[in-house]
Amino acid sequence: MKKNTTFLIGILGVSLFIISSIVGGILIENYSILSQYISETYAIDTIYGVILRAFGYIPSGILLTIFCFFGATYFQPSKLIKIGFYGIGIFYGLATIMVGIFPCDSGCNKQLIDPSTSQIIHNLMGLLTYLFVPICMILVGVGLKRFSNHNRFSILSIAYGVISILFVFLLVSNSNSEYIGLYQRMVELVFIIWVITCAITIKNKKPADNNL
Repeated sequence: MKKNTTFLIGILGVSLFIISSIVGGILIENYSILSQYISETYAIDTIYGVILRAFGYIPSGILLTIFCFFGATYFQPSKLIKIGFYGIGIFYGLATIMVGIFPCDSGCNKQLIDPSTSQIIHNLMGLLTYLFVPICMILVGVGLKRFSNHNRFSILSIAYGVISILFVFLLVSNSNSEYIGLYQRMVELVFIIWVITCAITIKNKKPADNNL
């Protein structure tokens, strides 16, 4: 796949995610981005939930999966880099598809009172995403450290991974906080910034870079 195509796939993937989360919040009266999860905008009982999932989150997940799986091929062969990229493709890309197919219950059932199967799968996917994606970003960064031509992306990947871990900690340890929505959005923002940074890095790559 051409690098410009891969770049566009990554940018389109995160753009769909951003647009869906913003539009979803606007469509729900009195929705708060500070205190409510993104998933609540497309929960099982929301009017436009099916549309947001079918034309927003699921396509976004597909594009992000493709981006990560192909993105790994633009960098030097390294087990850590491959594990990192494939991990992000699985736990961010495929997981986004899964949460779109299996939306949460009304209000995302935060207390998990008699949760549906869809809610359980949705929560499991979210847990895996926030647990493994930060680690995978760090793995990409560590794997790139031995290659001088990607020193900047290496440092940024490690930094994004560490920052996202801090926000995940806030999200998990303050599950009843009035700022739970903000914490989640900060985690997602770091993930999105990593994808954009990676896409730009791929777009700007020179043919000889993989040999350095």
